[in-house]
Amino acid sequence: MARKPATRHSTITDVADAAGVSIKTVSRVFNNEPNVRPLTRDRVLAAATELDYHPNVAARSLAGRRSFLIGLAYENPSPNYVVDLQTGALDRLHGERYRLLVLPFADAATASGKMQAIARASGLDGVVLAPPLCDDAATVAELEACGLPYARIAPTSGGSQAPDVAMDDRSAARAVVDHLVGLGHKRIGIVRGHVTHASATARFEGYRAGLEAHGLPIDPELETQGAYTFLSGYEAGRQLLALKDRPTAIFACNDDMAAGVLNAAYEAGVSVPGDLSVVGFDDSNIASVVWPRLTTIHQPIRDMAREATGALLSLLEDEEVPPHRMLPYQLVVRGSTGPVRDAGGR
Repeated sequence: MARKPATRHSTITDVADAAGVSIKTVSRVFNNEPNVRPLTRDRVLAAATELDYHPNVAARSLAGRRSFLIGLAYENPSPNYVVDLQTGALDRLHGERYRLLVLPFADAATASGKMQAIARASGLDGVVLAPPLCDDAATVAELEACGLPYARIAPTSGGSQAPDVAMDDRSAARAVVDHLVGLGHKRIGIVRGHVTHASATARFEGYRAGLEAHGLPIDPELETQGAYTFLSGYEAGRQLLALKDRPTAIFACNDDMAAGVLNAAYEAGVSVPGDLSVVGFDDSNIASVVWPRLTTIHQPIRDMAREATGALLSLLEDEEVPPHRMLPYQLVVRGSTGPVRDAGGR
């Protein structure tokens, strides 16, 4: 097969000529249609590679009334979480004919009532809902009403027939408390997550369940409110460390807030982990770049995004999809936690 210099954008006609097949055959290959002989398919793909040909998704969508676009809708102030979400979705779409449209929202209320309009305007074939949109009843009802296929990442609520991929946030938070109690800590503070996120409620419930299981009292003075941001963690950390009987350990419900607690401890002259143990949640990039590196819960965000995106693709291709998948978490112990100094004291 003769090589054709790529002095202009190659067309489907160029590929057909180089492979010695019809334009229709090339189209069938790139649409993954059946009844194409393997040798023919290989010849077409080799020609496309030689010519640096890339199918025009927009043109194909006009012909097939499909956009081959799926949306990833989220509302999360943590840039680390968002990067992992997008990376997981893009990993699954690699080599597929579908492309990703990122749909960030300031809050769930903003998304409610707009999802259908956005889907129509952009021609979305389906959408993946990340927290907290995955638990927003109005958004889910809107997608159900317009018949747009969707999959959910880490929902905590039922009431939907759409596939979802989740993790047990409550048990993971309980594992954090078990770890800290095992190190001798009895006064364990918490920086709660954003009030609109169901995951924040689940993690708070796991924290309290852990305390109760170990016979430790529930102390509202040790419970502070965060917003999944570094600044909210810093402010909550200052509040907890200003207590007369301050905690010997603080569980922040995501890594960004835990990094903020570390900053507050540094400013207060409190050593970590000598005087204070700090635990985060997510195992995002920031957990490995702060000092000391964070003990945290590894939440498989990329895997959940990848699996949910794959479930949506299966829906769109009329393939069988498991309705629910639960992925495991892992407690990752690093340098930010250690034994309490006076185990018989506070």
